[in-house]
Amino acid sequence: MVHSAPTADDDLADEGGGLKRSITAGQLFFYTLGDVLGSGIYVLIGLVAAAVGGAFWIAFAVGVSVAAITGSAYAELVTKYPQAAGSSLYVQKAFGNKALTFLITVSFLAASFAASGSLAAGFASYFAEVWAGPPALLVSLVFVAVLVLINYIGITESVVMNMLMTFVELSGLLIVIIIAIYYVGQGKADFGTLTDISVSGSPVMAVLAGVALSFFAMTGFENTANVAEETIDPYKAFPRSLIGGMVVAGFVYVLVSMAAALTVPTDQLADSEVALLEVVEQGILPFSTDVMTTIFTIIALVAITNTTLVTLVTQPRILYGMAREDVVPGVFAKIHPTRRSPWVGLLFSGLVVGGLLVTGTLITEAGGDLDVVERLALVTVVFLLAIYALVIVTCLKLRGRDEDERAFRANTPLLLVGLVGNLAILYYVIYDDPGSLIWCAALLAIGGALYVAEKLFGSKSGSATTSDRSGDR
Repeated sequence: MVHSAPTADDDLADEGGGLKRSITAGQLFFYTLGDVLGSGIYVLIGLVAAAVGGAFWIAFAVGVSVAAITGSAYAELVTKYPQAAGSSLYVQKAFGNKALTFLITVSFLAASFAASGSLAAGFASYFAEVWAGPPALLVSLVFVAVLVLINYIGITESVVMNMLMTFVELSGLLIVIIIAIYYVGQGKADFGTLTDISVSGSPVMAVLAGVALSFFAMTGFENTANVAEETIDPYKAFPRSLIGGMVVAGFVYVLVSMAAALTVPTDQLADSEVALLEVVEQGILPFSTDVMTTIFTIIALVAITNTTLVTLVTQPRILYGMAREDVVPGVFAKIHPTRRSPWVGLLFSGLVVGGLLVTGTLITEAGGDLDVVERLALVTVVFLLAIYALVIVTCLKLRGRDEDERAFRANTPLLLVGLVGNLAILYYVIYDDPGSLIWCAALLAIGGALYVAEKLFGSKSGSATTSDRSGDR
């Protein structure tokens, strides 16, 4: 039997009671591509090189493969349930357990908060190459505040800006690839570097360590599912746009990592907070190195801005979707009467990300051995790997339920491979860095506060949400 449950949400949006459907398939493709491309290659490539050695492109290739398989599970689920809330909604549909759904919601939010904080700190590192005057914390906080304002203005404006910034960040990665091609053409490249796993210990464990970090670069595709309720014809748009965007991004990642390895000594990449900038500063192209460095730094800033913008789009929409399910307080379902944006959740998200940045800075200034970018990236990966594994299980469990002939169908054997891959990487991250669990627990505590608030003040009938919708009409 074919169900058509999403039609109710379509009608609701058309009546002005829900989020506005305005995102086209082309915009969705660049939304995915831009989110994935900017999330790690500019920020974490040096850390991946330090973990693996010259062959760190292998870590990106493995991470891309596991993430793309997971993306196919999201494509199936989002075409069955084209509504806001993403993985939280799918888990609720599959298990009907509000406690589990709440845990997934909070975990996803925590991952998104940590990712935003990592990227904001990375933005400050690149910004210091242009203007070293302002404190890094101030730069990061202002950066987050500006993106919150852009998201407040509206989703359409955010997606259009995302598309423009995607072209800019692609140009930066193309510059890196062109530099490598020019270098290879001069006959100076040592291709043996691409097979060098020079770190001590087991090569397999070295690659796995690199995969754990590089996986952060492939995260972000899950954010796409959270704009399902705002996408035109999601049944056709999502499979091609989501999986297509991930494949293109992964291909670019492998090329860029090879380019960096061929043009810059691995130890130099490993020691740099702005590793891709090291490629430009080699002075390989017959242009002014200073001019090229400035241009590339600006491009890197745009790339990081692009990804952070998308993560900040996602956070309030998760809260919005689950507020309608009475999992978090109904106040998060409030939509601004003119901008049609979930403004309460947006403000809350900005405050939490700012709090993470302040906390990380205080720990560092107190003498703690902490790399804010790396720490928050690994926290993000811990949360997301657990969620990805559960989403694949959910996808398989929901087979035969709420079927729609328009929905995409993921390959079952590949889903099983993806499940094993996600769990293996998750095990390694926790084994290698158990301290990341402390930060995870602290972020989950925020969810505990929301849980208490929902129990004390939440509406079991969803009347608060209904009233809010009515008032927005």
